[in-house]
Amino acid sequence: MRCHEIDYEIIGSEMQLVEIELDPGETVVAEAGAMTYMEEGIAFETRMGDGSEPEQGLMGKLFSAGKRIVTGESIFTTHFSNQGVGKRRVAFSAPYPGNIIPLNMALHGENVTCQKDAFLCAALGTKIDIAFNRKIGVGLFGGEGFILQSLQGDGMAFIQAGGTIIEKKLRGETLRVDTGCLVGFSGHIKYDIERAGNLKSMVFGGEGLFLATLKGEGTIWLQSLPFSRMADRILSHAPSAGGSNRGEGSALGGIGRLLDGN
Repeated sequence: MRCHEIDYEIIGSEMQLVEIELDPGETVVAEAGAMTYMEEGIAFETRMGDGSEPEQGLMGKLFSAGKRIVTGESIFTTHFSNQGVGKRRVAFSAPYPGNIIPLNMALHGENVTCQKDAFLCAALGTKIDIAFNRKIGVGLFGGEGFILQSLQGDGMAFIQAGGTIIEKKLRGETLRVDTGCLVGFSGHIKYDIERAGNLKSMVFGGEGLFLATLKGEGTIWLQSLPFSRMADRILSHAPSAGGSNRGEGSALGGIGRLLDGN
């Protein structure tokens, strides 16, 4: 199935959202709960599967749903269709601070592999699948385990990432990356894991025990601030979780919080 041709606009510089413009009859598929607003004439329906195979039977849909369960995603996607007579818009936003990466899949070999929770939305016809990595090192130490998400199609797809987005073009070179900072890569890139230096560097370097290595011809997308890293830092400084009080708030500090009911 060829993908619908959708137009879009990225709104905002940080904590972005993407506004999709649909012609009559066009559809965009999104993760459940990603929609921010939609104009009159847009109808939505929650379905099992991505809709890339219209003739798929019940067993095929159940198998696809099972694979989404493995990735930790909802078994359902939401389909937003323009059933009006003119152009209509629907917008989607990421669930955490960061940026949205627009992918013209036709320019990336119609195949992009990304983190299992990176997908935001895509034109109808995009196949949203999982990619098992058979190498034991990648599976155990790659941050995303054996499972990555595969997007296939010739239309527009949108993925989300934390912090600033860095796009790298590889022309046969090798790039080593912190495993948590890798967002996605195009289909001709080879992905592996290597140890981060000697034992001293691994224990005291603060860069993690393993690095992702990417090699080949294609494009890599990186994020400067993985959500897991930001969440760990917030939790470590939360007083309720044993973190230190930095003096935020009133001059009364902790006493003030007690009086406020916190």
